[in-house]
Amino acid sequence: MPLDPNTKAALRDRLEFYRELGIGPLYRRSSFNSPGLIEAAECEEHSCAAAEWGVPGVGSQAEPRGASSDPELSRVAAPSAVDRGSQLRVILDDIGPDCQRCKLARLGRKQIVFGTGDPNAELMFIGEGPGADEDAQGLPFVGRAGQLLNNMIAAMGLKREQVYIANIVKCRPPQNRAPERDECDTCSPFLMRQIRVIKPNVIVALGATAAKNLLGVQDSMASLRGRFYDFSPPRTLDDPEPFDCKLAVTYHPAFLLRDPRQKAEAWKDLKMVMKYLGLQPPPRKDE
Repeated sequence: MPLDPNTKAALRDRLEFYRELGIGPLYRRSSFNSPGLIEAAECEEHSCAAAEWGVPGVGSQAEPRGASSDPELSRVAAPSAVDRGSQLRVILDDIGPDCQRCKLARLGRKQIVFGTGDPNAELMFIGEGPGADEDAQGLPFVGRAGQLLNNMIAAMGLKREQVYIANIVKCRPPQNRAPERDECDTCSPFLMRQIRVIKPNVIVALGATAAKNLLGVQDSMASLRGRFYDFSPPRTLDDPEPFDCKLAVTYHPAFLLRDPRQKAEAWKDLKMVMKYLGLQPPPRKDE
C-alpha cells in the first residue's frame, strides 16, 4: 500500500537518524504483495571538513579494515557492517528511547546519545559524556570539542565516518559535570556491548574520566598516557568468544581547547596509535 507523504517524510527522518548513529543499511522485509522485494536504505557519505590543527606529516591512508588477498578469509574474518549495524540497533533498542536506569534521566537530559560512525571501524574513540550540543542533536562530539576531534581524526589520515565515537555515559550530566560512579556503572554494560560488536583494533580513551572507567584505575593522566593497555570487554551470552584490543589514553579535546599547549602531547599519543594501525597522515596543503 502506498505511503502518504507525511509517513514517507517521517521514515526518511528515522532512517537518517539511524545512519548518523552508524546503524544500517536497513532492510524492508518482503511483502505478500511483492515477493522477493528487499529494499536497502542507501548509506550516504557525509564529508567532514577537518581543518589542520598544526600537525606536520606526509603519507597515505592505510588499507581498509577487512582487506585481504584471500577473499574467503576476508569474508569470514570481518563481519559485514550490515551485521554489526543490526547488532548496534539491538543495543539501542534495549536501552530504549527514554532510559530511566540512573538519575541522569531525571536531571535534565533531553535524549540518549548512543554513538556514531562506522560499525566496522578499526579505531574507536570514547569520551566522557554528552554536552549541551550533543544532548540537543543526539550525537556525540558535535560541539567545539567535536570539531577539534574531527581535526585530530583528519590529521591521522582518516575521516570521522571511518571511526566509531561513543561516551562512557549516554546522557548529559547537569552542567557538564563529570559522570559519577553509579552513572558510569549503569551505562557500562551497554558500552561494553558496543565495543564487542564493533571489535576495534584500538580504543582511544579521551580524558581521565574515560581512561579511569575503562581501565579501572585512578592514576593521573601523566601516568596513563604514552603506552598501550590490553583491553578485553566482558563476555556476553550473545558473544561469549574472547575478544581483546589495545587501548591508548590521550587528552580530551575539551581540555585541549582550554590548554592548546598540550596538543603536541596529544599528537604523540595519536602517532603511537597510527603506527600500530599502519596509518600515515595526509600531505599538508603547502607541500
